[in-house]
Amino acid sequence: MPLNNTYNQAQGYSNMESPYGNAAYSSSHWLEKEQARSRRSKWIVIGSLVAIIGVIAIGVGVGVTVAKNNKSSSKSSSSSSSAGVVTQTNPNDPSTFTTDSRLKKSFYGIAYTPEGSQYPECGNSLADVITDIQLLSQLTDQIRLYGADCNQTALVLEAIKQTKVNMTVYLGNYPIPTDPAPYERQRDAIIDALKTYGADHVAGITVGNEYMLNYLNANGGTDPNSAIGNVGARLLLSNITDTRTAVDALSLGKTVPIGTADAGSFFNNEVLAKVDYGMSNIHAWFANVSIDQAAGWVNDFFQETNVAAANALANQPKMFIAETGWPSASKDKGNESNGPSTASEPNLQTFLDTFVCQANTNGTGYFFFEYFDETWKDAQFGGVEGHWGLFYSNRTLKDITIPTC
Repeated sequence: MPLNNTYNQAQGYSNMESPYGNAAYSSSHWLEKEQARSRRSKWIVIGSLVAIIGVIAIGVGVGVTVAKNNKSSSKSSSSSSSAGVVTQTNPNDPSTFTTDSRLKKSFYGIAYTPEGSQYPECGNSLADVITDIQLLSQLTDQIRLYGADCNQTALVLEAIKQTKVNMTVYLGNYPIPTDPAPYERQRDAIIDALKTYGADHVAGITVGNEYMLNYLNANGGTDPNSAIGNVGARLLLSNITDTRTAVDALSLGKTVPIGTADAGSFFNNEVLAKVDYGMSNIHAWFANVSIDQAAGWVNDFFQETNVAAANALANQPKMFIAETGWPSASKDKGNESNGPSTASEPNLQTFLDTFVCQANTNGTGYFFFEYFDETWKDAQFGGVEGHWGLFYSNRTLKDITIPTC
């Protein structure tokens, strides 16, 4: 469904007065916030630089694929952190799970990273991912992954198979500009999983997450379409082209869309011209927007900055909001406010109530950020970084009401 170019009160968004004239929401301020956030997002980069490159066997069977992950993990399914969260009428059949009346399938999509998927530690487990898919399937029919390390692609597709839910996945590859090894390792894991599971539950493959933002930060640039930006774009495009070639060679019986994700203001036009879709990370919190204006601001920004730019290109790639949400807490007092509003569960509720159903009505494709709190982010980065989930890290629902759309 095509996206509308403007939003107004009749379409359901409240407090739509434009904040762009406010210096707090200027492009320079957005850049400052996104640069700071990108430094915190480099967990895969750090892990990749210190890790030993693993060799992934190609064309293995289902059992070998999943078993290999559990063997490499220090936290096997027997030590699952999600044990008992979801009940099953048949304990040996994950498809017999009991639904939770508090959960409603109201979200277009949700951003998800399996617990313990930070390379090279790789402490994830099939049991935990099954629980996550059981819960996520009660909220949405679509999820997006960020990377493919720690066998997470195969684990998610296996969990969908075992739970028998209606779920499609945007797979992810999180490359870095300075080292080809992480891209190649994740590409091979994705190809391996596609050989095993096929593409029936795959909606697309996203190559890059804030790649251009990180490249510009590392090379003293600010404009993704500058000469410096175009150099980074060509590096990213080589990965995108390689992924498309590798996937096409599988003859999967369907064309798998290939896209990229980046911070809202950091898409390069050369990249967008060569992808099927783009995913934009847009956070009112990091732009110091008040909770009362947050939902409208996200949609204005998306339409004016991302959709308009994509529609001006010959290929007109479909644009999605890759991340948007509101933090519910902060590890420390110094970061519990973005200026006009605080990180709290009531404010998360406000964002849910003013964004989700309205975005659905307007045909906006979005992935709510995020499924659950990630404790490793809280420990490593502090502030609000570990508190964006609909669920706490133990997979219990926060004190919120899921909107009915």
